[in-house]
Amino acid sequence: MTDSGLPTRLGSPTFHGPLSEARATRMVARVADAAPATVLDIGCGWGELLLRVLEAVPSATGVGLDISAEDLARGRVLAEERGLAERVAFVEESALGTTRGPVDAILCLGSSQALCDPEQPHDPAAALRELRRLVRPGGRVVLGEGFWERTPTAGELAGMWPGAHTGDHLRLGALVDLAIETGFRPAWIETAGREEWEEFESGYRHDMEVWLAAYPGHPLAAETRDRVDRQRSSWLNGYRDLLGMTYLTLIPVG
Repeated sequence: MTDSGLPTRLGSPTFHGPLSEARATRMVARVADAAPATVLDIGCGWGELLLRVLEAVPSATGVGLDISAEDLARGRVLAEERGLAERVAFVEESALGTTRGPVDAILCLGSSQALCDPEQPHDPAAALRELRRLVRPGGRVVLGEGFWERTPTAGELAGMWPGAHTGDHLRLGALVDLAIETGFRPAWIETAGREEWEEFESGYRHDMEVWLAAYPGHPLAAETRDRVDRQRSSWLNGYRDLLGMTYLTLIPVG
């Protein structure tokens, strides 16, 4: 519970995105095979994948960047519990223009917006150029990025998040082509399945739904119920089966 009496934000999901245990294990193994000495996690949240890479590569050190103090605090607790506190730093700062590179491996899962000008529309090309700048030759980048399974209609966009438009994401082929144009080779291309999406989306709201059922008269219940209902509707009536998530393991070239 938080000080407000609400359940801890995102207490149920292991990862802050549609990512299964099996897929995470394979992704970590591919990064570990490159034996990185330094790992940077951009928009790390609580850094679960970062911590797993450090466990798989005992000589590596890591830095996680995020602007959520709550998530970073959770990451520090997890690092302490797993004996990794001396090898990882969770830092509350923006990744835009960061000087924390070059490094041997970068994780950027669902956080490429952290590398883009917040005053401009999301620009995957700008994010990929930043990732290329920050990774050393022979390194690895794991990029988790949304893509359109097909171009949504105006009516479908209206059911998504406020201001949603077709330019928010690319199709998968266009995204991979862009990564190649930016100086990467796609060593692995994979996409989240429906079960991974449902596990994440339901887990995202699970603790809040249980709390609302137990405390319907709480002073914060109405506000919380409205927020949870909007989130659920955005998924079920908006981007479900339209928004995909790809995990690209990229190797810099040139």
